[in-house]
Amino acid sequence: MHFVGVDIGGTKCAASLGEASGGELRVLHRAVPRRTAGRAPKEMLGGLLEDVRECLARLPGGASASGIGISCGGPLDSRKGLILSPPNLPGWDRVDAVGWFGRGTGLPAWLCNDADAGALAEWRYGAGRGCRDMVFITCGTGFGAGLILNGGLYEGSSGAAGEIGHVRAEMHGPTGYGKIGSYEGFCSGGGIAQIARTLALREIQTGRPPSFCRTPHELEGITAESVAGAAYEGDRVAVEVFSLSGEVLGRALAVLIDLFNPERIVIGGVFARCRDLLWPAAERAIKLEALPGSAAACEVLPAELSESIGDMAALAVAEYRSSKGGGER
Repeated sequence: MHFVGVDIGGTKCAASLGEASGGELRVLHRAVPRRTAGRAPKEMLGGLLEDVRECLARLPGGASASGIGISCGGPLDSRKGLILSPPNLPGWDRVDAVGWFGRGTGLPAWLCNDADAGALAEWRYGAGRGCRDMVFITCGTGFGAGLILNGGLYEGSSGAAGEIGHVRAEMHGPTGYGKIGSYEGFCSGGGIAQIARTLALREIQTGRPPSFCRTPHELEGITAESVAGAAYEGDRVAVEVFSLSGEVLGRALAVLIDLFNPERIVIGGVFARCRDLLWPAAERAIKLEALPGSAAACEVLPAELSESIGDMAALAVAEYRSSKGGGER
């Protein structure tokens, strides 16, 4: 079976064509990604519809697509097919993505938040294969969880289950998801950069600037990637940044372990790239905070799909919804 995926992100958007067969999902074609910044929703969706049609034109002779999967950061209403002002998509308020692509192609379309879409992809084709109870965590620009419970995607009463990034970890600290001290503030890529700025300024003021930021003028240029590079080279402050983020990440994982008793937690983004920087502190926190039996039953793994997760997640949404008869948007 063939499907089209649309991955809508705060930095870029892309459409892809995929084929599911023999328990595998292959990307057959990927349109050139479009930059999101500075573009109104209608302009962006118009370009993406062109890309979707380009993907459909690439279908093998005689083949047809079974539907379109759309992956986008929340908040959104997956049942109504609406994107509801995600923090990384300013101006995208009550955007009817499902209606747009459905009317434009005549195909069924389904919308899913990026954590749920990532959960489907990793569950069916990545590190979560074979699990009935699994949590997937997206750990990049944002920080959220997708839940596979009892062998199926769990979205909650309004499609907003798994928004652990919005939960407050501390009363003070970096800001994420519009909340000071949230798990997203501590554990996302942007959160790691915020922690690094705070610690770098402290060190600069005491005359001991870290290698990744020598002067106050360089503070705004700090990224999770630059801090990780410094940590791998042994920079003391960079290592401290990842240790702090990892400790809070471990507490978030302990909450998920105690609540859902999963077989596996699969983490993408920053964790998949920097596991050895984050995991020691995270593992200590899990041992301190989680129920021992539940922690022992749960394996924490980096995502397998990592760099291809955007395309695979959107395609997995279409494949999963189609397999359920297409009754859910």
